Amino acid sequence: MAELRPSGAPAFASLFPPGLHAIYGECRRLYPDQPNPLQVTAIVKYWLGGPDPLDYVSMYRNVGSPSANIPEHWHYISFGLSDLYGDNRVHEFTGTDGPSGFGFELTFRLKRETGESAPPTWPAELMQGLARYVFQSENTFCSGDHVSWHSPLDNSESRIQHMLLTEDPQMQPVQTPFGVVTFLQIVGVCTEELHSAQQWNGQGILELLRTVPVAGGPWLITDMRRGETIFEIDPHLQERVDKGIETDGSNLSGVSAKCAWDDLSRPPEDDEDSRSICIGTQPRRLSGKDTEQIRETLRRGLEINSKPVLPPINPQRQNGLAHDRAPSRKDSLESDSSTAIIPHELIRTRQLESVHLKFNQESGALIPLCLRGRLLHGRHFTYKSITGDMAITFVSTGVEGAFATEEHPYAAHGPWLQVRSPFFFSLLPFAGQERLLDSGPGACG
Repeated sequence: MAELRPSGAPAFASLFPPGLHAIYGECRRLYPDQPNPLQVTAIVKYWLGGPDPLDYVSMYRNVGSPSANIPEHWHYISFGLSDLYGDNRVHEFTGTDGPSGFGFELTFRLKRETGESAPPTWPAELMQGLARYVFQSENTFCSGDHVSWHSPLDNSESRIQHMLLTEDPQMQPVQTPFGVVTFLQIVGVCTEELHSAQQWNGQGILELLRTVPVAGGPWLITDMRRGETIFEIDPHLQERVDKGIETDGSNLSGVSAKCAWDDLSRPPEDDEDSRSICIGTQPRRLSGKDTEQIRETLRRGLEINSKPVLPPINPQRQNGLAHDRAPSRKDSLESDSSTAIIPHELIRTRQLESVHLKFNQESGALIPLCLRGRLLHGRHFTYKSITGDMAITFVSTGVEGAFATEEHPYAAHGPWLQVRSPFFFSLLPFAGQERLLDSGPGACG
């Protein structure tokens, strides 16, 4: 629950927590004439058991620049994803050289409607929702990421139902006493624009949005009344996306999804069999080392290399994480309980004769992306189950570090399946057609 109030006056700046004061300084640089903006404030702070991770969301009025096709808008800035206090009440203090807290704060630019005298407060709740995801999953965002929201951002009938993330065009990184803070701006997009970002890459779509004033313009300002996609406004933009996909492939290396797999080579022999992993009520967890390798696959899969690599499993680990990463942070592929992890040395890699892959409709709709945007370009793509601790990775020829080979195209390491098969390339002529997914829940074997 939150309340709306003016922010504290600069006269009390010495009483502000140091991290908060540092971000306020950047806000005052940008808005010297608005020292006390309206704020949405969490009544019960997160560190006192409240539901909202962001302590504050400040809301500024930005006059824009009509000559540069930048309309007047409301500018929202979050406080709480970074370390505001430095006393470990929310974030672990790890030094001044690295990121402060999660290393970023969220911003949002909403076009001001004619006659609107006060900023709408719904963007603050949207930002709280994203912050809850970050705190609960400990996954961080970066520029070019996309968020599938599947609902109008303001709960209206708007076509703006998803988000991309980019660097805020005005906010500069801030060095606080507890580390560096950058500012990531939320950009509202239509479903068709989200799908293009998935098929190609988020940065490419952001650049196209910048060229269309009514769809964002140079500062990527969200207009919830926008009724047309950039492809309806300028059909030539679709050609640029298609060419980009053909030339670059997709930068999306994996997703969390509703998926499962069964080993059809033989009937299940015991509780440790892969079939019980897929459909049992207590799915077996990935080992810590498998988790790390899949996590690195997703993280490094965004890099366009001449020879894509599935990173080797790192033998040096601290608290279940790679030693070069902060032990207080994890990615979505890390198991929730270390006590349930099976020691990596006790899991052998098994070659399978045939497998049954199962995806729900939304996950299955990404198979064309996996084929045309990733495998055809010599890369890999991973589905990580959101209902159990298992994963499916498709690999192509040229991806090093895979345990699925041309001789044994189906291989499993515990609940992690890798698939390397010419069968999937036979689907390429149909990869853009809906009939590929006509088989009910998207199952293929």
